[in-house]
Amino acid sequence: MTTNDIMKIGELGKAALQKLLAEGKVITDVTAVTKEVNEWHVLIEVLERRAVPDTQDIIGKYKLILDEKKELLGYERVELRRRGDMEYME
Repeated sequence: MTTNDIMKIGELGKAALQKLLAEGKVITDVTAVTKEVNEWHVLIEVLERRAVPDTQDIIGKYKLILDEKKELLGYERVELRRRGDMEYME
């Protein structure tokens, strides 16, 4: 797996998710790309709702699964948090 492979999979994941999201939701980051046996797993963060202050923005994390041909097999929102929540940090 090369850096170019990872970047390409991340971009494909972002493009697929953008088509599935409701209008107004903004993709902010690809946070992980991993290769499993016959699948690619992509984690993407999405700005679900803006707030003031921005530490109260709602951020969703989505997991996408693509096959070897880079076709989308499925996706799900796996986390929802406020931007200021840092519980998952180590």
